[in-house]
Amino acid sequence: MSWLQRAARRYNPFGGTSGRSSSHSSQHSHQSDILHIQRPLHRADEIAPSTSRDESMIEVTDDHYDASTDEGMSATDPMEQTGNEERMDSVCTGDDWVLQRHPRPNELSQDTQPIPGPSTSSHSVEHLRQSQRLIGYQARASSGSPNPVGGAACSQSTEPTEGPHTMTSLGKPLHRLTEKQKKKLFFIEALKTRYKVDYDKVQPIPYIKDRLYCVDKVYVEGGFEFMPTEQVTRGSGSWERLESYKPVFSDQRIQSVRRIIEGDPGYGKTTLTLQFAYDWCNRVEGSPMRDVEVLILLRMRQLSGIRSIYRAIEVYLLGSDPRVKEADIAAIIGESKSAIVILDGYDEYPDQHSRRVTDIRRILKLDLFANTPVILTTRYLPGYLAPVTKRVRLTGFDEIARDEYIRKAVVGEDEIALSSIKARLKENPVLEDLCQVPLVFVMFAHIAHENKDFQNFKSVTEFFQYMIRCFHEHLKIKSKELNTVRYSIDENEHAALDKLAFLAISQENQQITWRRTGMRKQLGRDFYETYLASGILVEEEVVPERSSRGVEVRFYHKLFCEWYAAHHIVYILSQPGQSVPLNELFRHMKPEDVQYVYRFACGLNRDVSSSILQYLEKSQGRSNRFTLLCLLEQSGDVKGILGNVRDMCSQTVNIKEGDNRMLQRSTIQLLDIAAGHGILVSSLHLDQCFSKFDVTNACIVLRSGLRLTNPKTLKVLRVSGRTRETAGDSKGIEVTREELLGLFRTCGALTEIRFEGREFLLPHSVSAELIPPTLKTRNIIVSYERYREHGVVHQLNWDNGQWQHQITADGPVKVYIFQEELDQQWGKKELAVLSTAGVSISELILVRSFSNITDDTQSIILTSGCTIPVLHTVQELWILYTDVDLEKFLRILTYTKECTEITKLGFYYCEAPDKVDPEMIPPLLKERGVAVDWFSNRWRHLDLDTGNWKDEESEEDDSDDGTGGTGSESESSEDEESEEDDSDDSE
Repeated sequence: MSWLQRAARRYNPFGGTSGRSSSHSSQHSHQSDILHIQRPLHRADEIAPSTSRDESMIEVTDDHYDASTDEGMSATDPMEQTGNEERMDSVCTGDDWVLQRHPRPNELSQDTQPIPGPSTSSHSVEHLRQSQRLIGYQARASSGSPNPVGGAACSQSTEPTEGPHTMTSLGKPLHRLTEKQKKKLFFIEALKTRYKVDYDKVQPIPYIKDRLYCVDKVYVEGGFEFMPTEQVTRGSGSWERLESYKPVFSDQRIQSVRRIIEGDPGYGKTTLTLQFAYDWCNRVEGSPMRDVEVLILLRMRQLSGIRSIYRAIEVYLLGSDPRVKEADIAAIIGESKSAIVILDGYDEYPDQHSRRVTDIRRILKLDLFANTPVILTTRYLPGYLAPVTKRVRLTGFDEIARDEYIRKAVVGEDEIALSSIKARLKENPVLEDLCQVPLVFVMFAHIAHENKDFQNFKSVTEFFQYMIRCFHEHLKIKSKELNTVRYSIDENEHAALDKLAFLAISQENQQITWRRTGMRKQLGRDFYETYLASGILVEEEVVPERSSRGVEVRFYHKLFCEWYAAHHIVYILSQPGQSVPLNELFRHMKPEDVQYVYRFACGLNRDVSSSILQYLEKSQGRSNRFTLLCLLEQSGDVKGILGNVRDMCSQTVNIKEGDNRMLQRSTIQLLDIAAGHGILVSSLHLDQCFSKFDVTNACIVLRSGLRLTNPKTLKVLRVSGRTRETAGDSKGIEVTREELLGLFRTCGALTEIRFEGREFLLPHSVSAELIPPTLKTRNIIVSYERYREHGVVHQLNWDNGQWQHQITADGPVKVYIFQEELDQQWGKKELAVLSTAGVSISELILVRSFSNITDDTQSIILTSGCTIPVLHTVQELWILYTDVDLEKFLRILTYTKECTEITKLGFYYCEAPDKVDPEMIPPLLKERGVAVDWFSNRWRHLDLDTGNWKDEESEEDDSDDGTGGTGSESESSEDEESEEDDSDDSE
């Protein structure tokens, strides 16, 4: 029997002996009565130069270790000693959990600043195996002893254990627990020990491998938004801000058993899951994870070929321990009072395109874990989703988050150093967009702080070249230290790696991971070890189903893969007489997916870039903004494209909702360049993509989450909204007084701004006292046109802060009034303006806004308390999504009688009285032939003579009965969504 097996059996929480004699216990009574099992782990910087890494990182087996030499371990088989079940208190903390856990990391000392970030380093395969074998057992640690995973020191000493009757978290002493309960306790403690290995080794800069830190000490929140829709939608609908990551579980607006957290590469999705794990393991006060009983966190890139979710949990979280089987795991999760499953990285899931039915697919469709909350992180939506799925997305670092990160992780309270880093970012405007990505900003901040020769970069290619050079320089410095491995690979020779990266990224379904054996063979052992030590390549252990445990290799981040793939493209296109058609070369490489491949290639070789630019001009258009950014990389200097930027800004610049993020990013970056060089933008049209104006950061925020941070040279800003749907709980976009005034102050060159569409809710007035004199003298034209079809234009009067109204319509118009108080106030005002002008109103549609009729039946009462008097220009009145009882129904009929021009009264998707006393129906309605229609699950017509509802004989009215297309729009939307659900995964 091996020493590990003896240790495991000696402290088996399911029963057995403690294996330690009473004399031994009394001898060490001043210390925790916990077995001290500490194994030597070799690190790259501790290996003698003559020893290769693979030879030193050998797997520990019975042949490699002598149990008799281990401190605190008797060479005698502990199972042969005398003991009883009650002595199991030696592994009880006496608090919540039965098994002793690793101590939490201490607060970092001031002189040991962490280097955190949104990624984690690869772990030692040997260390992971040892951790899995020793789950639940605590090595003795004194104050200030090093963290076993190389992170922050642990200062919390091990507490003495309680007696044999210590209460467990199940409310019973350990010796009275059933086998099932003991398995549950072991399972939970095993999960916590496994997660601790991950969240204690956050590594922001891959080449700094000797400083790993706990995620909680360095985590900085970026932006969070959620889509408040009743059912999942694949469009870029209206997004609302979340103040923190914690409401992801607790906010009632996104309560669901299925949630998706979306984010571009490097936006911190994995780091967020580690923070969730930390909160759960440590029962963090105020965290929604505090009271969760079971948390399952799996990395989806590791699940190749594994069809069973329980098998994945067993392999990756328990280390295939024989005491807990798949059936046990299923029972524990199913019977837990509260459990949460987090699946990290669907976009990296190897089997996402497989036709085989896996548990992952069943989970997403709500066929498995139907009552268990599941969170999926991904870059894009899967092709199959349950309708109840809620969407949350990460929007990256704004200036506040950047400052917080620099203070927390880089410079502490050194304000001078903080200002220096921020100044270096402003000196490099080409990096402004790239540094919204937390992972890139983390590297930028540390490199800018630690390298005094940090230069100004004229292109993204220049910055990436500098960063790669920093990786290699750091490795060379480490190699010069005593007893370290010497690396002598030329950093400029990487053709084999270039080809591997290109072949991976140019496939239709990108899979940018490799098996270690094959990759090391293709690259060569020395090259592979060098790039692994530098941090550019990362190893990760995987266990395919029905296969032995293995190791896969990936790039630290996809940007690095794009960098080396771009080198291979340059190599191909620079060969004499090369005849590869560019449309074949770039066949599966869409600019919106791999934009930096194109930009890097253009920046690496001026001659090759000419061919790429010609290809882009042909496929994207000569004036395409992305083409201009590639031209910037080619010229290597902003000055080289200023003429193109001036041409672009002399015309209307459009940013549309339908534009992909790459195109929106490109446009924003070019506008930043224009602002930086004082180039006026004649007109910017934000077409259905405006979200809000961020007063704190003085920037325009788009629906996509991207930000226009430097709009100071805009002359005309036109903001168009969507056609607001009546179906669903759609909400308008409120533009507050503070936002409006902040927008005017930030856009110093602004002469006109136009808001178009009923989606926007502007303030009814702006207090004259709040308007700065400078704004009044600028006399900016501010217009607000809620309904393009009826031509009522509101224009702000700067003298008194009130709106003036102008009517251009001469025909019938349609007016909607929604549930928001602002919308109802605007609706009342516009009805009065139109009525006074004698403009006919074809339909007045009250969407979730009707409340009642006044006692005198002369006015409609809206939900905000606003009233609408009798109108003699309305032809049809519709009440949508609001139930009415008999009393309200009769009042509505009387109000309709007073409106002399109404010919139809309609109720849509609401409850109405089943029958009406014909004596209570105003006779005038019969004389005028007013039609009363009602739709709940079918169309019905009120017989004014009998007071009974009659089914429509035909469905001719289904498509056009005054609902503004509500019914048909809803059905069309559902059909489109169904088609998308059946389609393949798409970004």
